[in-house]
Amino acid sequence: MSIKQITIFGCTGLIGSHVLDFLIKDSEFEKINLVSRKPSFKNNKKINEFLIDLSNYKEIEKTIQNSEIVFSSIGTTQSKVNGDKNEYKKVDYGITLNIAKACKKSGVKKFIFVSTSGANINSKNFYLNLKGEIEKSVLNLNINSVHIIRPSLLLGNRQEIRLGERFAQKLMPSISFLLPDKYKPIDAKLVAKKMIQISKSKTLGNKIYHYNEIK
Repeated sequence: MSIKQITIFGCTGLIGSHVLDFLIKDSEFEKINLVSRKPSFKNNKKINEFLIDLSNYKEIEKTIQNSEIVFSSIGTTQSKVNGDKNEYKKVDYGITLNIAKACKKSGVKKFIFVSTSGANINSKNFYLNLKGEIEKSVLNLNINSVHIIRPSLLLGNRQEIRLGERFAQKLMPSISFLLPDKYKPIDAKLVAKKMIQISKSKTLGNKIYHYNEIK
């Protein structure tokens, strides 16, 4: 069974880049709408690239039309927004919610997006609280099927330099046996692979995936 068209957001990130690689190589996916602010420099006949303003809902909506599946691994960091929590929320919450609204309007079969382990709208931690708020807002839209991926620390090489994350990537695997399963580090490639599997499965409704379900 082929999937005629999908749309992917966040393809330049650690998870998104692996998702894109899998999609290109998988013959079951016929057309890939690639959405970003800057060129990906990916040259493949499957790809239809959209360079848009991700804060513009109408532009997001155009990229999703006629897509069966939508993937999103959109996210930012405190350093990128200079510690401005409002700007952080505009990216993580605002863009993700607009993608979800466009999925609802276009009748997308599955919306698969990356959150984080420990996401909780009642948390006093800004990051975990925000991720919990995103999840709740997306689920409240009643899209056909929503699949939320909750990895902890991601293992893999990013294009950008995150010194704190690199240190944690070296340290955490050696002590991961001490951690509860949902907080164990996981290879970003495994997360991407799971997202592809979900997109091809017959699983409907809403589901959240933690470490054990991902691995």
